[in-house]
Amino acid sequence: MKQGWEIKKLGEVCTIERGGSPRPIQAYITESDDGINWIKIGDATDGSKYITSTKEKIKPEGMKKSRFVHKGDFILSNSMSFGRPYILAVDGCIHDGWLVIHDDGNRFDKNYLYYYLGSPNIYNEFKRLAVGGVVNNLNSELVRSVNVCIPPREEQERIVVELDCLSGVIEKKREQLRELDALAQSIFYQMFGDPITNEKGWEVKKLEEVCHKIGDGLHGTPKYDEDGGVAFINGNNLIDGKIVITDRTLFVNDIEAQKYRIDMDANTILLSINGTLGRTAIFRNENVILGKSACYCNINNTFLITKFVEHLMNSLSFKGFLEDNSSKSTIKNVGLKAIRGYGIILPPLTLQQEFADKIEAIEKQKELIKKSISETETLFNARMDYYFN
Repeated sequence: MKQGWEIKKLGEVCTIERGGSPRPIQAYITESDDGINWIKIGDATDGSKYITSTKEKIKPEGMKKSRFVHKGDFILSNSMSFGRPYILAVDGCIHDGWLVIHDDGNRFDKNYLYYYLGSPNIYNEFKRLAVGGVVNNLNSELVRSVNVCIPPREEQERIVVELDCLSGVIEKKREQLRELDALAQSIFYQMFGDPITNEKGWEVKKLEEVCHKIGDGLHGTPKYDEDGGVAFINGNNLIDGKIVITDRTLFVNDIEAQKYRIDMDANTILLSINGTLGRTAIFRNENVILGKSACYCNINNTFLITKFVEHLMNSLSFKGFLEDNSSKSTIKNVGLKAIRGYGIILPPLTLQQEFADKIEAIEKQKELIKKSISETETLFNARMDYYFN
């Protein structure tokens, strides 16, 4: 262990308590000015270390049946996406899906403790301790038992400066990616206008009229094979315009896959139509079979450039079309009838190709930035491992 560092159980240096929910919760929700902030997982912004506001409030009397927390406290999700720490920038009440961690003795620089609790080493320890079968679950007693390294305060501050610098570089590069995405959308609207209102008066046809075929994937479950080499994908595998095989993806063998093969090529666009709507990817000859939460559109390039269609499907207007045509159940779904009947604008192919060329240049810039992010993340993780493992 590094000189001057201590190792303690988290419960020895912090107070850890579970949240609570007044029930039935709907009876306590209020829009009154004297309401107490009701902190839910949806109030945590992806990638942020702080929770700065809440969408709902509860009546003051509900506080007696919940857990009141203060600005500066840490809260930790204890189920589902468990183990993710946040620093509170608001006072409020937490339900039993959260644990609150009070640094009563002021032993930690807040940002040091944030990085430590969010480190892979601690996450793996939480994962090892988690119980509950399908839904991982942490309780306060388990979290109290986790070891934490406590350097001298000045060393904590030095570590934070280094990690803040690296995470700041990563965030700036991610912002560059967002700016390039916004630029691509801006170019689209400048060249073609809104594809729904069609203020530029382009010819319009139903999508099924300008595709060789539109269909969806398997409405069932294939026979999985741990040694299989063909990925069974769905809409959640469509990420940033590509098919991404995750650690949750299941596989089938070649013989099983032949039963469900779909004729797709470089002019095929995949679109998520169930759950999270509107994710897209251009098929690049990946060895996959398709599930029902994604549909495929085999574009007829007599009318359309595939890259143009992909960006049209990523427009806010098209996403609005999907929402308007989705089922109103808990899990949203858009039927193939609506997709086939979508009225797509048909600008001249030369103009579509000009747009595609501009997008290709932007995507080359994005790939360079993504490579830089990956390299910086590798360095960040190495420093996290050095300090916290």
